[in-house]
Amino acid sequence: MESIRELFRIGTGPSSSHTMAPRKAAETFLQRQPNAARFRVSLFGSLAATGRGHLTDQALNEIFHPRPLELVWKPDQELPLHSNGMLFEAYSERGTLLASWKVYSVGGGALQDESTEKAVCNTYGLSTLEDILNRCKDTGESLWEYVLDCEDEGFLDFLSEVWDAMSNSIQRGLNRVGILPGGLGVGRKAHSFYRKASFYGPHLKLNGKMWAYALAVSEENASGGVIVTAPTCGASGVLPAVLRSLDEVLECGREDILRALATAGLVGNLVKHNASISGAEVGCQGEVGTACAMAAAAATQLHGGTVGQIEYAAEMGVEHHLGLTCDPVNGLVQIPCIERNAHAATRALNCCHFSLLAGGEHIITFDEITTVMKETGQALPSLYRETATGGIAQAYRQRNKG
Repeated sequence: MESIRELFRIGTGPSSSHTMAPRKAAETFLQRQPNAARFRVSLFGSLAATGRGHLTDQALNEIFHPRPLELVWKPDQELPLHSNGMLFEAYSERGTLLASWKVYSVGGGALQDESTEKAVCNTYGLSTLEDILNRCKDTGESLWEYVLDCEDEGFLDFLSEVWDAMSNSIQRGLNRVGILPGGLGVGRKAHSFYRKASFYGPHLKLNGKMWAYALAVSEENASGGVIVTAPTCGASGVLPAVLRSLDEVLECGREDILRALATAGLVGNLVKHNASISGAEVGCQGEVGTACAMAAAAATQLHGGTVGQIEYAAEMGVEHHLGLTCDPVNGLVQIPCIERNAHAATRALNCCHFSLLAGGEHIITFDEITTVMKETGQALPSLYRETATGGIAQAYRQRNKG
């Protein structure tokens, strides 16, 4: 299982799989072929279906500029390894093909090509939560302590940078108003939610502020701002919203937040390793569902929960998002993505409270529900896996025909 450094990525939205990863792939290919006269990039499957809405074309053009770039969109074709496939080609001035590269955007900004070996347990010796919990039982460690045992010495400094980036994205989002780009006419709501929340009683005030924080990050992501994948761009608002809210209510220290981030990262890493965080592969359950599980685990730890209660909260975060489709209207990370981040944040806190009240006892484990999520995602038709051809996206198109 890889380092959590590969899960939390600081970068620009609106999509880790459709913007960040293609940009990274383009940079890599350009470095390999710096003398090419022109380039062609063919996009397959989900990348082609929703690439324009996710600004894939803009990201690629920025990297190859001023060299000519031809983009080929093939939404009805998929390459073998993943639905987010790309074919890069470099040509000489005479039109001779100099090199080609098939590469895949596999979720969370990560890339994989046909020569990439399946991720080995190169950072973490254990790759199931059950095994990790058994170790914690034997050693008395917390989950965050297990993470620090596995990661390098500078990992806490890395988490500090992650938390600063998350906090900055919240603050920028709270201060901005207006209409988001893309033509849907979706207005920013974070600023007004934050102002209105202070007028209400304690419960609605907490929820209102949490919603505001989730909206702030998600709106920043939708406008191409700097955010942290947690585990993806499309689900980047959930974890920061929960951590910011609890930081205020529980008066947490910075070290507490960083330790909670470590635990959240472990949960996200386990889903990424054993299932998928790619909406194009398993639907939005892999993105927002995983984000909810990460935030639920972090919240339970901040409330003083046991490792068993943390596991239960994370399990519920995934379980109660099973089957969630990825069907963004016009391929934009706006409807229903932004609101989903807000609702997943409050659900994460509910999972935390439920686990604390229940004592952590339950029947279905986190590892089992992760397997079920993967199976469910693979059973979803492609129109519900980030192609914007079904579900809410289809309903919007039907209403706006003519």
